[in-house]
Amino acid sequence: MKIAVVCANGKAGQLITKEAVGRGFDVTAVVRGENKSVAENAIIKDLFDLTKEDLAEFDTIVDACGGWTEDTIPVIPKAGEYLCDLLSGTNKRLVIVGGAGSLFVNPEHTATVADGPDFPDAFKPLAAAHQKLLDALRQRKDVKWTYISPAGDFRADGERTGEYTLGSEELVLNSKGESVISYADYAIAFVDEIEKGNHIYERISVVSN
Repeated sequence: MKIAVVCANGKAGQLITKEAVGRGFDVTAVVRGENKSVAENAIIKDLFDLTKEDLAEFDTIVDACGGWTEDTIPVIPKAGEYLCDLLSGTNKRLVIVGGAGSLFVNPEHTATVADGPDFPDAFKPLAAAHQKLLDALRQRKDVKWTYISPAGDFRADGERTGEYTLGSEELVLNSKGESVISYADYAIAFVDEIEKGNHIYERISVVSN
């Protein structure tokens, strides 16, 4: 399987690339500047300069686009929709690094994590950007997308345990009553989904055991 990881220089992108390379997949990093991932092959290009031809040889495209600032957060939904348009009508998969703020906290699916009174104001723009992308994806059946939400506490330098629990639309707690996962374990779950391909047109979520 040939995989392109868009924004492979980010923390999530680097770990997903490392996990996929470690399993023997043919991985290409798509980055704007110097390739800092372990992928041997790279396309040095701005995401919004990518063409259908650039992605023609790949089976799965990973959208690992992230953002933390006022300037970069709005790029998250734009990047996802741009990649959708490039892949529209093909048999390629688009697997997206999602957010946790859009996970539902009730069975009726009327309230999300981001709606809660304790959700930090600082994270609301980021949650809104991820929600916008997810809402757009739900309207599309022309591209084989999968959106993977991390747990509420997404730990960049957390331990790689190799174990996780797969959830769906609702916030899932682990055996300790926590919603937490490391980037490393998230990367394992992410590449498992690429490998198995069980959740087309779905949002799934992962939490540590």
